[in-house]
Amino acid sequence: MNYWLVKSEPFKYSWQKFNEDKRTFWDGVRNYQARNNLREMKEGDLVLFYHSNEGKEVVGIAKVMKEAYQDPTTDDKNWVVVDLSPVEALKTPVTLEQIKGDERLKDISLVRQGRLSVMPLKVEEFDRIVELGS
Repeated sequence: MNYWLVKSEPFKYSWQKFNEDKRTFWDGVRNYQARNNLREMKEGDLVLFYHSNEGKEVVGIAKVMKEAYQDPTTDDKNWVVVDLSPVEALKTPVTLEQIKGDERLKDISLVRQGRLSVMPLKVEEFDRIVELGS
């Protein structure tokens, strides 16, 4: 199993809306590195859901339900989506400030590549963030 983090601006697509929808395809990725990360996702992988810009916090855990396929919002074959479903909310959102201040998370992609919208996580990073949110 692999672990990931995806970002969404809450006013565009929030954790609350995601839970109401129960499942969504993760579209709008137009960065090649983020797209390559989507292509690497496998069914069953776990994903942290991060509110970017406002909030700047990890708010929940999702699961990959369907692996990469053509992004239905564009005819450009370069772009793909995956299907995600919510698993559970974190009891306490984990802020970017907390992540930056945690020695065990100092090398996380969220800090090193802050503008990337889809990024891999090491199992230790995923587990630490879930622990902080418990």
